Amino acid sequence: MKIKVCSIDKKGKKELYEPLLEHYKKIAKPFAKLETVDIFNNSIAKAQDLSPKAAQEAYEKAFLPYLKGYTVVLDPEGVEVDSFEFSNLLRKNGNITFFIGGAYGFGYNFKKKCDISVSFGRITMSHKIVKVLLMEQIYRGLTIINNHPYHK
Repeated sequence: MKIKVCSIDKKGKKELYEPLLEHYKKIAKPFAKLETVDIFNNSIAKAQDLSPKAAQEAYEKAFLPYLKGYTVVLDPEGVEVDSFEFSNLLRKNGNITFFIGGAYGFGYNFKKKCDISVSFGRITMSHKIVKVLLMEQIYRGLTIINNHPYHK
């Protein structure tokens, strides 16, 4: 199983959340190849200064090369799933890519290109916190699939 998490996020300095992300990558290894891709470039920076629509278009353009396999966009307006339903997304799809947007979320066109839109709730969270939450749920889902006691 291959799982990719793509997010609009500046690369560079090690942050508070990095050790947690690395932890989940490491403990997921027996079950799946888990990779993170952080994307932030000049066109995204400029677009975010222009307008929310321009930013969403820049995010979509940056994410297009990663629209492969089963694709899941994280969006507050998506379908809410519990951990067992989430694990079924993983179980049914051996090659899955998750997308975490930037400050302005995703436009309608990008959401339509993805297979499903999933919500972790209607509250607004930092994309860094969402990434940690997603990584934990991916690991939890993998342990459910593999009948590992972590999820109990």
